[in-house]
Amino acid sequence: MKSCTGKILVVDLTAGTTRVEQIPDEVYEAVLAGKGLGAWYLYKNIPADADPMGPENILGFCSGALTGTGALMTGRVNIVCKSPLTGGWGDANCGGVFAPAIKQCGYDAIFVSGISDKPVYLYCDNKGAEIRDAAEYWGMDAVEAERRLRQDAGSQKKPCVAVIGESGEKLSLISGICNEEGRIAARSGVGAVMGSKKLKALVLAGSKKMPCADRVKVNKISKELGRKINKVVLPPGMGLSLAVGGVGMGRMPAMPLDGSVINYLFKEWGTPSNTPTAIMSGDGPLKNWSAGPSEAEGPSMAIEFNPDKINKIETAKYHCYSCPLGCGGKLDISKVGYSEFYETHKPEYETIQAFGALCMNKDLDSVLYINELLNRAGIDAISIGNTVAWAIECYENGILTAEQTDGLELRWGNTQAIIALVKKIIAREGFGDALADGVKRAAAKFGGEEYAMHVGGQEPGMHDTRNDPQLGIHMVAEPAPGKHTIGMAIQYGAMSLCDICSWAPPAKLHNKKEDLEPTETMALQSKANAAYSMLIDGAGGCYYAEMMGVHMWKIVDYLNAAADWNYDGDHYMEIGCRIQTIRQMFNIKHGYDPAAVVLPKRMQGEPPLKAGPLKGVKLNNKEQVSMHWKAFGWDEKTGAPLAETIESLGINKLMEV
Repeated sequence: MKSCTGKILVVDLTAGTTRVEQIPDEVYEAVLAGKGLGAWYLYKNIPADADPMGPENILGFCSGALTGTGALMTGRVNIVCKSPLTGGWGDANCGGVFAPAIKQCGYDAIFVSGISDKPVYLYCDNKGAEIRDAAEYWGMDAVEAERRLRQDAGSQKKPCVAVIGESGEKLSLISGICNEEGRIAARSGVGAVMGSKKLKALVLAGSKKMPCADRVKVNKISKELGRKINKVVLPPGMGLSLAVGGVGMGRMPAMPLDGSVINYLFKEWGTPSNTPTAIMSGDGPLKNWSAGPSEAEGPSMAIEFNPDKINKIETAKYHCYSCPLGCGGKLDISKVGYSEFYETHKPEYETIQAFGALCMNKDLDSVLYINELLNRAGIDAISIGNTVAWAIECYENGILTAEQTDGLELRWGNTQAIIALVKKIIAREGFGDALADGVKRAAAKFGGEEYAMHVGGQEPGMHDTRNDPQLGIHMVAEPAPGKHTIGMAIQYGAMSLCDICSWAPPAKLHNKKEDLEPTETMALQSKANAAYSMLIDGAGGCYYAEMMGVHMWKIVDYLNAAADWNYDGDHYMEIGCRIQTIRQMFNIKHGYDPAAVVLPKRMQGEPPLKAGPLKGVKLNNKEQVSMHWKAFGWDEKTGAPLAETIESLGINKLMEV
């Protein structure tokens, strides 16, 4: 593949060795790079009985097939492993500049196995790779460690760093891996795997040219996209109008959307633009998924988390590699009363919702402070937010006592107690130690399973499945469960996948109640969403580029130009199906039972909400998941890929390469 290096770096920390391996072209033809290359390598090389925290687990850092080609919004890194949180396939995804740094060292991916007997970090530049002592950095938070490692690297080029913080070092199963001073690849417990290997960081300082077959053609596509993205600028002061829009969205039928809308919102506010809309529309879960906006102070929550308030303390916007959108930002939090920090990244919607409305906390300053605590510790905001909300509800209902919580009065909206509990979880101190591995394990110890929101062991993203039943399909059927980024009906309605894929149904205006039914149309839509998501991850693309739709962000044209291919959309969607099927095969190989994964009853509408836009909604999730599996050519009862599907996708031959 002419947009990839054709090489990977393989590191064995037990032996203290590194080596470079060539990857045959047929692998890239079958699964691209990124998550696809990671799925192929891990399926082949991790034994079925491997302990996720043991030496046989492999932690992969994978750059995308379009990264470095000039294609816009293609700088995402996919980090893959056997998840200690679920026991099956695990992955996490992050922007920044780390993905191109892998290619600039001459590799498409770096795969790490073994366990070091002391803290180490991996250093790579144009000359090769070496394992270095990290004793002086162990114990530092992710931001401090990254700054010191950059300073001490001794390289001519400013290095890119992926690093764990305190939570990864302490093996919290909900910890992630940071780059760009606190931006986190957060999901699946990837930080715990890195910590178990005594690997503090990867420091990459290469400057090699990144390959591309036809850079002129790629740049032409990018210029066209750039003009469209920069075409419209929203006037300031519109933040609260998003809440009003949310009320309308909660009452409207489902309809196809113009995916370019994402540009205008994210250029102005970043993902916090979603917060007021989500709170009022039924998209954002409230009070540990138990209430509607009228029952959970929705209007006052929407006012408190108005994204214009965040923009007022923004000191600079920033962009991920190859991205003209610039949804990130740095905030001045020197005047935040709780904080010893002077700045933080603009918090993502997920963090705001998790520590705002989910916990009934109406204090933006506290969320900004918590955001920086999580970034420095390297811990997943989604998982810890759901876990804190569970603890509050358990305390409110007498399942937890003040003696068990170390004296913390865990009441809805008790900001000081929420902050104190977050600190305890990060430090694995007292009551926090029992919560540092997520809500499933905490509920198994203390009770309150009915309040524990997790899917297959992983806490769900901050979008309500009752508002979007297709999201409910993906949260259960996805090989890494609980994720909100694989597919939603609203996402499907923006992408126009039917225009590149012959079997993808068109999105049409319809009553939302129709989405509750298990139909072949819904199954094909959810299949197409998942396949396209895998294609994006194989390319190294951004979720928000995906949301723009195929007519704006032209992945088929990009891949054909960068790789010197001439394939149509059906061919590329088959690649997405192949990647997804290999990930599910990984789960079956490792004893993960897809049929045992279910949505919590609350997330299915049992009992149904009594008020708000989701009043009375009840899902048919089990039937919809079965039809989704069938559409993929997997067993509709077990979720295991059928032999004929594996054969038709050429996976058996691929695994012999």
